[in-house]
This record gives sequence, C-alpha cells and structure tokens, in this order.
Amino acid sequence: MSQKRLLALAASAGVVVAGFAAALVPMTASQAAEACVAGYSSSAVYTGGQRASYNSHNWTAKWWTQGETPSTGGSGVWNDDGSCGGGTPTNPPPAGNCNYPNWAAGTWYDAGAIVKYTNGNYYRAKNANPGYDPIISTWFWEQFACGGTNPTTPPPGNTGSFPVSEAQFNQMFPNRIPFYSYSGLIDAIKKYPAFTTTGSDTVKKQEAAAFLANINHESGGLVYTEETNTANWPHYCDTGQPYGCPAGQSAYHGRGPIQLSWNFNYKAAGDALGIDLLNNPDRVKNETSVAYQTAVWYWMTQRGPGSMTPHEAMVNSRGFGETIRSINGSIECNGGNPAQVASRVDSYNRFTAILGVPAGSNLSC
Repeated sequence: MSQKRLLALAASAGVVVAGFAAALVPMTASQAAEACVAGYSSSAVYTGGQRASYNSHNWTAKWWTQGETPSTGGSGVWNDDGSCGGGTPTNPPPAGNCNYPNWAAGTWYDAGAIVKYTNGNYYRAKNANPGYDPIISTWFWEQFACGGTNPTTPPPGNTGSFPVSEAQFNQMFPNRIPFYSYSGLIDAIKKYPAFTTTGSDTVKKQEAAAFLANINHESGGLVYTEETNTANWPHYCDTGQPYGCPAGQSAYHGRGPIQLSWNFNYKAAGDALGIDLLNNPDRVKNETSVAYQTAVWYWMTQRGPGSMTPHEAMVNSRGFGETIRSINGSIECNGGNPAQVASRVDSYNRFTAILGVPAGSNLSC
C-alpha cells in the first residue's frame, strides 16, 4: 500500500501521523465522561443497582438506602461510577406537575417514562420495557418522588436512636470479628422505621436485646459469617420453587448474623432489600450491611415457624421465648432442644442487664 493511501486512511480514522508512526487523538474529559443520570434526591429510596448523579459523578447503590449522600465513605452503600457530563439529567419536575398516566401492564414504556402505580406511588423507567410491574422489576423501574409532593412516598428509614451504644455493643460481643461492625448494623436498620423504636424505652431496649441475643446465638457471638457444617449446605435448595437455585444446589446455606438459609428466603430477602441475593448469595457473607439487613428483614417481616414476627413478639409483650419460636420453632421449642433455648435466654438476660432493663416474662418456649 502506498504511503499516500496509508496517510489518507489514517486521517479518516482520526489518527495523527508523523511519518509512519501514528497515535490516536486523546479524548477530552468531557468526551470520555458518561452522561449524567438522574440527579440524587435525599428523599428518594434507592435499591441495589439504582443510579444517581451527584457532584458531576454517577453513582450506583449497592443496597437499599435513603438520605445518605453519594460518597466513597459513609456506610459504603454507594459505588462511584466515575465522572459524568453531557446529556440532561431527568430530574423531578416542579412540585405539582404530577399528571402522569396510570401504569398499564403490557404497554411499552421508553426509558425515562413516568407512571403512577396502583399503590399511588410514581415510578420512572430506568430502561425501556414492555410494561413490567414496577414493584417486581426493580432493574427496569425506580421509584420517583414526584416533585416532592408524592403523598405516598415511603416513610424515612429508622431515624430513632438505636438503644444500644457502641460501647455496650462491644461489651456484648467481646470476640466479634471486624466484619460485624457496629456501624454496619446502624446502616442496616435504616430500612425499618419500627425496629427498636416502638413502645416505651424499656420495650425498645428489650427488643434490641432480644434481636442481639438471637444473632449472638446464630453466629457464635458474631464470629461466623456462614454455616460451619458444610455437609448441610446441599439441603437448602427447594427445587419446587419456580426460580430454582440458580447459584447452585449448595449455595443457600446459612449466612450472616441470623444464618439466612434456603433459596426462597434469599429470594424474598433480596426482593425486599433491592438486592439480587438469589443469584449472589455470597453478598450476605461479604458485605457487612447486607448481612445485617437480612437479619433485620427476617426479624421485622418473617413469622418463620411461629405465629408472629419476632418484632411483634417483643412489642406486644409476648416475651423473648416467642422470638425463638419464630426463628427455629419446634427444632428448639417444646422440648426440641432445651439446651439451645437456654443458651439464647442466657444471652438475652445478659444483654438486658447491660442495658439496665428487666427481661420480662415468657422467656422460654
């Protein structure tokens, strides 16, 4: 090929040529930067995978968060995707401009479309989709605070003071590993406003002691991040579930401070927290806040083999024993394993003493 032909090709390709040596023309910072996505809103709820722009950077939430400004510090919930520029962020419209159509299943929505869902909340399409349900399809939709006037925006997370100080926490768990940090627990409880904030000061401290006593038992004093008996690992895959066990037959063993187990629990917890735990169960043992979040999720929402959630048991004066039933049922209660029950009760009595409140009645099950 002639030198003239080579130079012509190089020029058309945007290459600077000096003799036969060529170098690509460097891109400017503005050319290289990704377009900014929707601006961050302190009142909005962000779940795992949702994005926001802040200070000319795009950010991705790793798990549920609200009110934590994007940064590389804090609880670690935000991942810095790098600088952004160009494009126009689709920020919320001015207050009062909320005349968006009702969501309709099967209707095609382009990215950026805003709809009003059946629960009264507004959602914006992160990606084009054929009318997926906004509640279920969090990869395609994100909740949209309509001009700050949405009357059904979820309440803020747990803003009450956790009734256990860091010093008391360290006294309760003298052998805990660094993974189970106090700050990780404080970050995790944000999603559930009623956790340890319901009832009298005594009830709040009793619930905190009950929760901590149970995770103390399940994790060996906040030492173990996953079930130590590997022989049990293949037993937690319920193949009758339509979604199966995509991470593998042995992937759904106990993890985290409450030893979250079974594929259906990983699926339910992940859906509630905005994290794909069904496909990525190891996040429960690798990310502190996620680990604690699964424990608080179970405590606040799951009845397990009992008749009420552990939270309901404590705030309705049903006693610590009923929390054991909600977590392990007949495996421990009704004579199933009295030694395990006694171990949990012992921790609860110790923790209530540290917090300076009576243990209450109905301690055993």
